Amino acid sequence: MARSTNEGMKLADENRRPFVLARAGFIGNQRYAATWTGDNLSTWEHLRMSIPMVLQLGLSGLPLSGPDIGGFAGDATPKLFGRWMGIGAMFPFCRAHSEMGTVDHEPWSFGEECEEVCRLALMRRYRLIPHIYTLFYKAHTEGTPVAVPTFFADSKDPSLRKVENSFLLGPVLIYSSTIPDVESHQLELVLPKGIWLRFDFNDSHPDLPLLCLQGGSIIPVGPPVQNVGEAKLTDDLSLIIALDDHGKAEGVIYEDDGDGYEFTREGYLLTYYVAELQSSVVTVKVTRTEGSWKRPKRRLHVQLLLGEGAKLDAWGTDGEVVQIKVPSESDVAHLISTNKEQYWARMESAKRIPVVEEASGQREVDLSRPPIELKSGDWILKVVPWIGGRIISMMHFPSGTQWLHSRIEMDGYEEYSGTENRSAGCYEEYTILERDPQQGGEVEALKMEGDIGGGLVIGRQISIGKDNPRVLHIDSSILARQIGAGSGGFSRLVCLRVHPAFSLLHPSESFISFVSINGTKNEVWPDSDDLSFEGDLRPNGEWMLVDRSSRLGLVNRFDISEVFKCVIHWEMEAGTVNMELCSEQRPVSKASALSISHEYEVREIS
Repeated sequence: MARSTNEGMKLADENRRPFVLARAGFIGNQRYAATWTGDNLSTWEHLRMSIPMVLQLGLSGLPLSGPDIGGFAGDATPKLFGRWMGIGAMFPFCRAHSEMGTVDHEPWSFGEECEEVCRLALMRRYRLIPHIYTLFYKAHTEGTPVAVPTFFADSKDPSLRKVENSFLLGPVLIYSSTIPDVESHQLELVLPKGIWLRFDFNDSHPDLPLLCLQGGSIIPVGPPVQNVGEAKLTDDLSLIIALDDHGKAEGVIYEDDGDGYEFTREGYLLTYYVAELQSSVVTVKVTRTEGSWKRPKRRLHVQLLLGEGAKLDAWGTDGEVVQIKVPSESDVAHLISTNKEQYWARMESAKRIPVVEEASGQREVDLSRPPIELKSGDWILKVVPWIGGRIISMMHFPSGTQWLHSRIEMDGYEEYSGTENRSAGCYEEYTILERDPQQGGEVEALKMEGDIGGGLVIGRQISIGKDNPRVLHIDSSILARQIGAGSGGFSRLVCLRVHPAFSLLHPSESFISFVSINGTKNEVWPDSDDLSFEGDLRPNGEWMLVDRSSRLGLVNRFDISEVFKCVIHWEMEAGTVNMELCSEQRPVSKASALSISHEYEVREIS
């Protein structure tokens, strides 16, 4: 798919470089498309995971990758979004993205403090574009990843292999905090051996990563711009220099049109710079160039790092020798000490992003509260109302079979309100409206609902009747509570999706059996692809997950008039199967809810 899209775009315009974005592909996919890490969650855990995921993709040959900054599913808090943007702006691929039904995930949606952190983070990225673009040139010509693990700087240090909150962009070390209450300047840094000098663009902030340059390195940076289209070859070029123990450093910058294919005909400029300290003078010069381009006439700004962010500046003309006079040791020590004090003062006075436990009325995932247990007849259920009202355990008591078992924060029995995966309804906190205990009653029941925005709620009632204790009954619906007058009394497009992930007790002996409305008998085994059944191909009101080894079947009965589509999705690595019931997709009003009523029962198979 990536290759055909790429080649099709080239046919449409042979003078432009295609940009294709994909999250799945085969070996060689990196030649045709960028990669994002898939539909992640707006949680601190997924922020932490995004760093090793990008690094592992790079080591696997996919240099242009990154996550959905802020998380795709669920609602980010201001601090989570700001911290994620600070890290994500340093990834090879940088994009904030979220699904429909979440709170707005633009930087300005989280308050002025978060907006400012995001502005600083993105400005950093634009200033580092000359360096990042050069790393992509090396990835293209040498196969080296753009972002690599920190232990690449010292492969003999085993402690670096445990570090997951830092990475390298060439000789630039990005060190970040993925813990909510730990700020970047509070981190205990585990650095590779050698010289590592901190630097910034007068933009240090407690919620932004630390930047360090390896001794012996020179990196090119550009001026702040709003987009790469504003940048010109005649803009001032800056070189940031960190000398090694021998007073030397080297670096390179690659430049071309940024589009088209002239670079394949030597239409580019590759410049190698060196710096050397001799007799208290650092000399910076060009040692060699490649490509057919002539050097543009531009100013060169040289910045020599001294330590603790202190630096010396000199200006000259690119292509000519530039020299920096290094002051005495006592003067250098004073500069370093003064800059260190100023840095800590900036950290202390910086406007922090407020700690907000809720995003648009919805709470962060709480894993500490115990689930609610429903126990009646043949069934023992565990329900988590405060995280999408999900069912995390379905135990059939007579057979001792656990048909469903999941983590608290994801999977299990979920319900969505849209066609997108994990759309609104999956993570919202549900309010318990009614709880009927079994003692003295006719039914064990739990009734709850969650606000999914736009005047809509998703409701669910789980019940086990005393008159038929073998059956677990679930009534689900999307209801309109308050719809604006300007909408004509109708909501946005919604689709009720019942999405349980049932455990496969014996995967090789499990299949799904049903008779379609048209009378066709079906057996769907795990080696099949994802299947969707609509129209007369739908199960005729009943389908069953069969386990031949235990001779048991989990029957799911439903009202065929309420179900537009049935979907089967096998997850063999997780040992689960989704048997999804989907309503039609349409707006709802106060008089026209979307509903699906269905039930489960265990049956012995002869």
